[in-house]
Amino acid sequence: MKATRLLWLLLLAAPASLHAQELTLIPQPAYAKQDKGTYNLPQELAIQVPARSEGITRIANLLAAQLKQSTGRQSNISSNMSKPDISFALLEQPLPKLGAEGYMLQVNDKGISLKANQEAGLFYGLQTLLQLLPPVVESGSMVPTKQLAVPYVTIVDQPRVAWRGILLDVARHWFTKAQVKEFIDIMARYKYNLLHLHLSDDQGWRLEIKSLPELTKVGAWRAARQGRWGEWSKPTPDEPKTYGGFYTQEDIRELVAYAQSKFISILPEIDVPGHSMAMVAAYPELSCTPGTYQVNAGDRFMIWEGNGKFYGTIDNTLCPANEKVFEVLDKVFTEVAQLFPFEYIHMGGDECYKGFWEKS
Repeated sequence: MKATRLLWLLLLAAPASLHAQELTLIPQPAYAKQDKGTYNLPQELAIQVPARSEGITRIANLLAAQLKQSTGRQSNISSNMSKPDISFALLEQPLPKLGAEGYMLQVNDKGISLKANQEAGLFYGLQTLLQLLPPVVESGSMVPTKQLAVPYVTIVDQPRVAWRGILLDVARHWFTKAQVKEFIDIMARYKYNLLHLHLSDDQGWRLEIKSLPELTKVGAWRAARQGRWGEWSKPTPDEPKTYGGFYTQEDIRELVAYAQSKFISILPEIDVPGHSMAMVAAYPELSCTPGTYQVNAGDRFMIWEGNGKFYGTIDNTLCPANEKVFEVLDKVFTEVAQLFPFEYIHMGGDECYKGFWEKS
């Protein structure tokens, strides 16, 4: 036991020059060493998990489901096995350098061993294991295969940065709930842990706010256009607004839970006080410039002069001198905070043309 622990400590301290360049893994592990040989997965897999560990069993089930779908292999998941093909376990004495998301993966003639301080580390170790398997495992349909080999490796890995995020803009281009889930799956595969969800912009408002129904009744829809962005014609006021969609609050709860099952947090963004055309279209009284507005359909209304200078031909901002703006924002962010458990809410704040404010 002491010898094994000493081995892992030496691996954690190993210099970067020991990285195995021949392993095609994304992202590259902190330490990886490939040995000669492969471990062949049998048609019926024995997967060992700790007793009374619902979270780790769920992670093991992800692997079992993936292998069954792609290769037809069956898996027996249990806490009582003498010779498992794959074992998942938490370290009895946590290694500080691994942190919450690090893991240790070893493949040899005895099988596949995944260890970590916490469940997140086992999940990320599983992603590495899936990349070590042949591409057939990533197929979307059944491809029966007798040989399914994993190279002998020793990998000790932990993330270089804690915040590993990707932004998905669902405001300018509408993505369905199913498509967002697919995006989350891809993020998890490459060990991202934060989805920055851009929920509002000039081209659409995508989140149900129960106290402000017009935000989705009006702000979630715009005239349909195809072609090059910024060169589309401006919609007429009576043109049907058929492109768009929004997430109900129940949709958001489902997406948050789905992301959490992949150890991903969702950071919501409500872009204010600029980029607010969809909000102003729903509630024109929030603008400093009285008038009739519609959700932008891709026609150009911001003019960029270069060197960071720009101006707007249409007022797409919320009026800071209007007390109702703050009442509306209070309602918005109250409901957003209740939906998303992540500790931050992104408020945009970019590209806000103040010319219309100056005229107010």
